[in-house]
Amino acid sequence: MKLEHVEVTVDIQATTQHVWDAITNWTAQDKWMLGTRVKPVHGDGKDIGGQIEAFTGIWKIGFLDTMEITRWDPPHRCDVLHTGRVVRGTGTFAVNALSAQTSRFIWSEDLVLPLGILGKMGFWLMKPLFVAGVRKSLSKFANMVEQGQI
Repeated sequence: MKLEHVEVTVDIQATTQHVWDAITNWTAQDKWMLGTRVKPVHGDGKDIGGQIEAFTGIWKIGFLDTMEITRWDPPHRCDVLHTGRVVRGTGTFAVNALSAQTSRFIWSEDLVLPLGILGKMGFWLMKPLFVAGVRKSLSKFANMVEQGQI
């Protein structure tokens, strides 16, 4: 099974701990992530085995992405296993210090595509839009962190 890898990074003028606290504030993600609402559904979403879900879409049209935390290494890394019907695979949030006051946030996904060759063709067409949306969202996230809004 071939996984599709997606990775987007953003440098943020903030400490690693500050970026970590902001990125793992699951319920605040709707402030910066395009069309997505996230919430913990089992536990507080801050430990291995915790479960979170993200609804991506407009109004009631979209999909639910359910995830289980498989690695929790604050303030550096959180890995999730996507367990939903639409999104399958793994995701990683990583925060690396570039200096005492600058961090790099890395969002990566290794996705299992549904629908065989049709899913691969659809992803090939949609990947540039998906990456552009994540890049725009992470830029907004960085600005909000730097301005102390999250």
